[in-house]
Amino acid sequence: FVSVGLYSYPVLQAADILMYHADFVPVGKDQEQHLELSRNIAQRFNNQYGKEYFVHPAPLFTETPKILSPADPNRKMSKSLGEKHYINIFGEEDRIRKQIKSAVTDTGDTPAGEMSAGVRNLFEIMRACKAIEAHDSLMLDYNSGALRYSDLKEATANALVGVLNPFRERLAELNADKRAVKEQIQASSAVIRQRAQQTMREVRELTGAASLR
Repeated sequence: FVSVGLYSYPVLQAADILMYHADFVPVGKDQEQHLELSRNIAQRFNNQYGKEYFVHPAPLFTETPKILSPADPNRKMSKSLGEKHYINIFGEEDRIRKQIKSAVTDTGDTPAGEMSAGVRNLFEIMRACKAIEAHDSLMLDYNSGALRYSDLKEATANALVGVLNPFRERLAELNADKRAVKEQIQASSAVIRQRAQQTMREVRELTGAASLR
């Protein structure tokens, strides 16, 4: 059994991007192929109708485009793999610290002279959290052979908690006034819908399907 979603979802995702003429789309490294599909569709449409109408969207990566699972640093961080494999940005501080404390650092199969995937992942998390001073200090320890995993995990947990606590606090504020949030969503949706409708009008004119509704 193969679901039609396997084919229709990537096209729907491309439509969500092209509809608003996005130049850049912030994505993870694993989403790059979806952007490639969007560019292919845009190019095909432009060539078919002789007009550079749709933008060829490019991926916008962060300095750390891929964070791996703390429980298995050979796999990407993913909610579908279970609670141990992702960090909830709204999670409680104790839970986050526990996850990092139990993070896999070395599976024993790392070639000599190379940094293990688990250790590298913790360094990447620190860098993503902009804990540059702690990152650089511990990297010096690593390069000198004096790194203690407990120190690395504590610094990583501190960095994560410092970044994520404001998210949890902000979520509590939003939940305290859900009506205002709903009104904001409705207002922004109206503006977004107008832009989408404009794109559809222009596409119909270009394709000769202006009479279709």
